[in-house]
Amino acid sequence: MTNGKTVLLVEDDPAIALIIRETLKGECGTFASVGSIAERNAWLADHRPDLIITDVVLPDGDGIDSLPGVGVDPETPVIVLSAQNTLDTAVRATGIGSYDYLPKPFDLEELTASVRAALQRRRAEPADRADAGQADSHGLVGRAPAMQAVYRTIARLASNDLAVLILGESGTGKEVVARAVHATGLRRSGPFVAINMAAIPRELIEAELFGHEKGAFTGAHSRNAGRFEQAAGGTLFLDEIGDMPIEAQTRLLRVLQSNEYSTVGGSQALRADVRVVAATHRDMRTLVADGRFREDLFYRLNVIPVTLPPLRDRRSDIAALVRHFVDAGRHSGLPDRQFAPAAMQLLERHDWPGNVRELGNVVQRLAVLSRDTVVAVRDVQAVLHDNLEGGVSAEPADLLARAVDDWAREQIVDGGLDGDIHERLEAIVEAALFRRILREVRGNQLEAARRLGINRNTLRKRLGQLDIDPTHP
Repeated sequence: MTNGKTVLLVEDDPAIALIIRETLKGECGTFASVGSIAERNAWLADHRPDLIITDVVLPDGDGIDSLPGVGVDPETPVIVLSAQNTLDTAVRATGIGSYDYLPKPFDLEELTASVRAALQRRRAEPADRADAGQADSHGLVGRAPAMQAVYRTIARLASNDLAVLILGESGTGKEVVARAVHATGLRRSGPFVAINMAAIPRELIEAELFGHEKGAFTGAHSRNAGRFEQAAGGTLFLDEIGDMPIEAQTRLLRVLQSNEYSTVGGSQALRADVRVVAATHRDMRTLVADGRFREDLFYRLNVIPVTLPPLRDRRSDIAALVRHFVDAGRHSGLPDRQFAPAAMQLLERHDWPGNVRELGNVVQRLAVLSRDTVVAVRDVQAVLHDNLEGGVSAEPADLLARAVDDWAREQIVDGGLDGDIHERLEAIVEAALFRRILREVRGNQLEAARRLGINRNTLRKRLGQLDIDPTHP
């Protein structure tokens, strides 16, 4: 529905400009398009737009950095489009108070929805981000589409103190994201304090989080500040929150509800002046359903969820990640290395069950073990073989999920998923389980049935149906 609003597009690619013009012609009364900063400034000298849509890389400069100070009404919403799809770009877009940031290639329906919403309401006041232009990627590498939602979410967290829950498989970089949230947020001048909930004995978790007074328990010879106190004014990162004992969850919930806590053995109420960022590789909703994690605490932590993609879903980033790890290794005294194209292709085809962490370890190992400056295919093959022999730190559930994903992909390629999908998948998983247990118990069907929680006759029937020889599983 056409209205009387005026939209200015700053885009130097005529084809993209034409597509956007045709897409938005029904959303505004006047649509103007320019291809450079100079043309933009000249147009703005005589007109007042209701919305600006701008690219970042323009022939005569940066579309973000050059926008402040050209006389644009601070209430005018700005939508930033960019092929420079990094966290830095997203943060800089937020720094000028942009209404939205859409990485190229963008979805036209998403652009239309953003334009429509921007024209219907006034933009919020810009956050105080005087140094946003100095931001960097904060250790986050890659421009794959799967990472763009992560960058956009981090950028939108810069002007608030909401709790964040980072989800993702082991090794995807959850602590890196937590540090990026801290470094780009309002509390960036305060401390970043991390605690791994899975690494602390159950009986010491409360003392670690909230501190303790002298004599509070055996061995408490002096007062000790907890992580909440250490992180005052900054960010508290609760890693592996899914492994937190249920009894400690109750105390943490009370702190998040009241923003107050007391030390173990203490009576004075202390203020919890922190932003809480939590992370886990576990399926939190399953933990809640099983009664192993409090539902009310989950919702307190899950205000803004950030889901990290596994490395196999962002293979186009592997080359950039390899260069990042090579550069980091060189600064730490490791030899500089280049990768032959075929060697890089081998890395890109690998599934990386240990994700970015595993890739970093492999690159560092190759930097040390490769005899030549250029890493060859045989070098990569040898290291990947060693990884498979030695195993990687991936959760069994993650490995099972990957296997199912690969199987489903093959089924789709072969002609689609039919109605008996659940029965076929159940048979595959059940057969694998039966074979494993029969091998473990050396073919003892009575013991196998006991471990499976079924009776022996049921086991025999299923073995026949699955065509499994119990003597040679």
